[in-house]
Amino acid sequence: MKRFYLVAMIGVAAAPGGCAPRAGRDADTLKLGAYSVVREAFHDGLLPAFAAEWKARTGRDVRFEESYNASGAQARAIAAGFDADVAVLSHPGDMGLLVEAGRVDPSWDDSPDAGIITRSLVVIGVRPGNPKGIADWPDLARPGVGVLYPDPKTSGGARWNINAIYGSAVLGGGADGSADREAARELLAEVQANVVNMDPSGRQSMANFERGTGDAVITYENELLLRRREGLEIPYVVPPATLRIDGPAALVESSVEAHGNRELAEAFLEFLRSAGGQAILADYGFRPVAEDAPADEGSPRPPRLFTMADLGGWDAVQEEVYGPEGIWTSIFTAQAGGR
Repeated sequence: MKRFYLVAMIGVAAAPGGCAPRAGRDADTLKLGAYSVVREAFHDGLLPAFAAEWKARTGRDVRFEESYNASGAQARAIAAGFDADVAVLSHPGDMGLLVEAGRVDPSWDDSPDAGIITRSLVVIGVRPGNPKGIADWPDLARPGVGVLYPDPKTSGGARWNINAIYGSAVLGGGADGSADREAARELLAEVQANVVNMDPSGRQSMANFERGTGDAVITYENELLLRRREGLEIPYVVPPATLRIDGPAALVESSVEAHGNRELAEAFLEFLRSAGGQAILADYGFRPVAEDAPADEGSPRPPRLFTMADLGGWDAVQEEVYGPEGIWTSIFTAQAGGR
């Protein structure tokens, strides 16, 4: 079964006969630019449910045009002019690119939920029976453990993954209680040395893991819960300290102005944050935004759950980890040069 989508899926109608606003008086169009991991939750769950609600409220059908890609690639496409009305991305750092490009309002996150519509955890998927005995991040640094995670140059999921490893070591602290960045650097270097494949997106890394590549895959918890929902059980480990994933959504201002569908786009964002929208997201493995609770009773809580704010925020981590002199950048450059 294919579970990743690199090309746009355009013209998926929520109701028969749906068409663009200029083509019919009883239908509206909404164009979605999203990262690949949310595809099933949106295409199969949220979009049909919203279409039904919009029809009941207005008497009008909705035609959705959907594009799913790795978050970084999707953000760059929208920044360059892809005319999505609503952007659903992996992390606020990617949304910042759209703010810089003048496509998303700087106040997009000025709300009680800070513009976040989904939550999840960074976890480690393992083989049945966990033959490598993986229980924590340092276990991924052991000799003979093949690790999968995507490329942070294209994938927002990869940045969540790397930040989880980095944060677990930094927040572990030094002997004096200070942040232990040297320990974080060492752990990242050792794990990176065991990475056997760096795909463009987290969805592709999961597909490769399913095909038998590697011993462990660092991924979103909701990815593994989605597979459980589909009848494919992939066991996973929640490390003792891991990172909470916050997924944002925002209006693309220039697109909604050009398309004249602001009311529709705003209603869709409101639906994503509503109890009904959050229930659908929980059904697809995401944890609720409005409350600190598991997505289902089988979703364990880590003893220590940290956030990007605990690490100084996206801007600070971007510079410290992924900047020209960043920790991961220097590790990757050194290891690539040694091959």
